[in-house]
Amino acid sequence: MLEQLQLGTIHIYPEGGSYLQKWVPEIRFMSAPFLFESREHWARFMASDLVRGWLRRIEDEAGIAVIGDQTKMVRGPYRVMVSKRPVNGLEDIKGLKLRMHPDELAAAAWRHLGAEVRTLAWTEVYESIGRGIVEAVNSPIALVEPMRFYEVAPHIIRHDEYPQGIAFMTNARVWNGLDDETRAQILAAYDEVAAEFGPKTEALAAESLARMKALGVTYTEIDTGPFVARMAEFYAELDRRGELPAGFLATVNATRAAR
Repeated sequence: MLEQLQLGTIHIYPEGGSYLQKWVPEIRFMSAPFLFESREHWARFMASDLVRGWLRRIEDEAGIAVIGDQTKMVRGPYRVMVSKRPVNGLEDIKGLKLRMHPDELAAAAWRHLGAEVRTLAWTEVYESIGRGIVEAVNSPIALVEPMRFYEVAPHIIRHDEYPQGIAFMTNARVWNGLDDETRAQILAAYDEVAAEFGPKTEALAAESLARMKALGVTYTEIDTGPFVARMAEFYAELDRRGELPAGFLATVNATRAAR
């Protein structure tokens, strides 16, 4: 899809912005686990000069532009863990066999929290939980019911691992070739849809959760404070080793409070 977008075969592709790390690896830190205090904090970080610089590099190197504010498009609408056994806090993560997608930052983060990380394809998760290869998986709440994970892992734990948005990626040449009035109309439509999208996504997630609870699924919202405290050590160590993007932690800290 990204190659077709570059070629101009398609002009717009809405998906998770993390795919853009193909050209700018720093993009993966937009989804740093247990680092942002709230979605509002994340939105301020995403509007920073640092992130704008990453997106300009992608446009220059790949010919792909991200239009609108991707934080306004609520995806998920929040992240959960689906587990075979109850998870009530950080202490229950130790030794938990957790399925992870092939992302070293996410895998290293959960290993630091105490989990036994095992990389598996998304389509293999259901069977792998049933066979005991893994005990848990992280997921947007919206995908738990469609994937039927609750059938083999009846505990849903909201942990808000990181906020998620949708990046509307466009062919930069085509987008920049539009006249100013047309671009303004598209961006106005984007904001209008985004304003409706969040509440509707939340409502659909609540309905899905209610259906699963009726089938005996347990739902828990855990205190993530200990997770954030443990992860602060992780990010500090990465920073000491020079493995974080230049200015990353400074920008995270500078955007904690609204100006």
